[in-house]
Amino acid sequence: MPKQRGPLKIVGTLEDINFYKLKKGYAVRMKGGVDKDRILSEAKFARTRENMSEFGLSATAGKYLRKAAAGLTLSAKDNTSVSRLTQVMTRIKYFDNTSPRGKRRVEIGIQNPEGIALLKNFNFNDEAPLYAILNAPYTLDNASGEVEIPVLITAKNLNYPSAATHVSFMSAFMVIDFATGEFQVTESPVVNLPINLVSTQATLTPADVPSGTGPSIYLLGIQFFQEINGVQYPLSEGAYNTLSIIEAAI
Repeated sequence: MPKQRGPLKIVGTLEDINFYKLKKGYAVRMKGGVDKDRILSEAKFARTRENMSEFGLSATAGKYLRKAAAGLTLSAKDNTSVSRLTQVMTRIKYFDNTSPRGKRRVEIGIQNPEGIALLKNFNFNDEAPLYAILNAPYTLDNASGEVEIPVLITAKNLNYPSAATHVSFMSAFMVIDFATGEFQVTESPVVNLPINLVSTQATLTPADVPSGTGPSIYLLGIQFFQEINGVQYPLSEGAYNTLSIIEAAI
């Protein structure tokens, strides 16, 4: 029985391949159970080998994006984010219209406007999608990465945990080369606000425009805090802390 190796562990089904969890690790098999050597050698499993190859390329692309966002997802991710992002990358790969089957790649498919559009609205924490937490319009300046929420009443425009007294907003602007895994990320200063009925605004401007090659990806994150004796403590609320890709552009 072949086992999944490396840091990426997947559970689920991709076409005719099953990825699943055992007590002692993660494994992979053909639907119906087929010997590994047959999969790797017999002509009848050529399509399966192509699927496995492309799955690995898509999983690697997802790993690149997660690595770039690692510092942002500490308080806003769930245990399905790896598999969900791999699924998105797999769909993006289908927009590679030049490579032969078995070698289609995310870095080519993402150059298609329909391909890169699949990244928009991806939520790293599926328990707290951005649209369920923030009920206020915002704007994005693609050139600078600045995100602005012009009118914000935190107690009315946010879905927040009952223990929260404060909320923090931040944005990030990243450029990722999905062929090499190289990336640059710039973050905005954190804007921390009390949760009340006072109307205010939040302007989130990344410190710089990232350089490098590859698509531009823009993120917006929200995290909640409880203030006790003048100190704000982060709330580990999986149903509220959110991080979302709000735009992606070639």
